[in-house]
Amino acid sequence: QLVESGGGLVQLGGSLTLSCVASGFTLDTYAIGWFRQAPGKEREAVSCISRKNRSGVDIKYADSVKGRFTISRDNAENTVYLQMNSLQLEDTAVYYCTAARSETAWAISDFASWGQGTQVTVSS
Repeated sequence: QLVESGGGLVQLGGSLTLSCVASGFTLDTYAIGWFRQAPGKEREAVSCISRKNRSGVDIKYADSVKGRFTISRDNAENTVYLQMNSLQLEDTAVYYCTAARSETAWAISDFASWGQGTQVTVSS
C-alpha cells in the first residue's frame, strides 16, 4: 500500500514537499514514480526514481518540472519524497505515488500499485 501526503494550497512560486509512505513492501526494491492528473487532462508522469542498481539510482523528470522538482528516497523511513519549488499554476493537480517492479519505469502501464493521491493547488 502506498499513501501520499503533503498536498495543499500554495501561492504561485511557493514550495511543497509530498511524501509517499509504503507499507507491506520495501520501496528501494521498486522503481517509484510520481504522476499527476489535472482536471480534464490525462494522468502524466512527473518523476521517477529507479530501483538501486550498480551505479546507484537513475532519476528522471518531465521537462515541465526539471530544475524545480526533486525526487528522493529515504530507505530508513521507507518513504519517497517529491520536493516541489517555484510552483506554477499549471502544477495544480492530484499527485499520485506509484510503484513498478522493474528497475526503472516511466509509462503509466509500467506501474502496478497506486496511492489514493494528494491534491496540490497553486493559487495566484
